[in-house]
Amino acid sequence: MNFGNIGTMMKLQSALKTFNANHPRVMPFFKAVGAEGVKEGMVIEMTVRTPEGKSMTSNIKVQQSDLELIELLKNLNMNE
Repeated sequence: MNFGNIGTMMKLQSALKTFNANHPRVMPFFKAVGAEGVKEGMVIEMTVRTPEGKSMTSNIKVQQSDLELIELLKNLNMNE
């Protein structure tokens, strides 16, 4: 067992707990999207606005390899 990884996982869990407390609507959003099912061909778009008002937007069209990555991330199951 690699104890370095356990420490990293504990830090990650703590950071996620803080993130969820600071941004309580993000995880329910992801869960709602997940309940619909992310499918190949969907478009995921993200916009970032700076404090000065500048906007930057990007998007991806979901591919099979993206779905495989999502499954790997879901299988990490860090809520145990």
